Amino acid sequence: MSTHQARAGVRSVARVVARGDGRGGTALPVLESEGSFALRRTRGAGAQARVLLVGAMGGPLGGDHCTFEAHAEEGAHLHVGSVAATIALPGQSGGEARQDVRLTVADGARLDWLPEQLISAGGSDLRVTTRAELAPGAHLVLREEQMLGRAGEQPGRLAGRLTVWRAGRPLLDQELACGPGAPGGWDGPAVLAGHRALGQLVVVRPDFDRDKPAACLLGESGTAALTPLAGPAVLVTAVAPDGLRLRRTLDLALARLT
Repeated sequence: MSTHQARAGVRSVARVVARGDGRGGTALPVLESEGSFALRRTRGAGAQARVLLVGAMGGPLGGDHCTFEAHAEEGAHLHVGSVAATIALPGQSGGEARQDVRLTVADGARLDWLPEQLISAGGSDLRVTTRAELAPGAHLVLREEQMLGRAGEQPGRLAGRLTVWRAGRPLLDQELACGPGAPGGWDGPAVLAGHRALGQLVVVRPDFDRDKPAACLLGESGTAALTPLAGPAVLVTAVAPDGLRLRRTLDLALARLT
């Protein structure tokens, strides 16, 4: 593991490639990481290969740039999680931190991207960009969860964009900015309505072309919504007073959809 540190912050990269091993399992020919985190393979189940992101430093801090790449090739079933929440912090150098997630899934492959929550601490400034590119026969489960501030703390600025492409065409493209400097109304009744935990779950399954769940409300007091997308995919968007209730809602949705 090595660390490349410039005046602007730390550059961290993690990359995993999964491939069907021809015996009903999944091999990991590439498992690379450097900077503020490490990748570790853990015990999977059946054909699944399971990988965990392990933080080696605090952050991301202001000025840091983190990149995650996960590629599931034909015949692979890759599950990527993390061992703990990620906390965005202001850092001494200040400035915006960046976190880029790049996912690709081939025909006949499945990728479960299920990291722990991202916490936007007071004074931090983080931009997260997640892009998934899928073949027509790909299967994707993607969950993102954000907490705005720690207990009793005002949040930092958090901006995120999530895009999902299938066979070269967009299934989903959404952006949200929260915290100081975000466009007005982010905490109003049309967006978070005072909640401090928010999340989204995207499930893409080829069989949803034939039988896709209908739109409905989920969660306590209807604080989550299931929305069919224009393709074999659904989006669940949820808000909650805290991370525990957010996870409970998304877990129930995940069990229903997979």
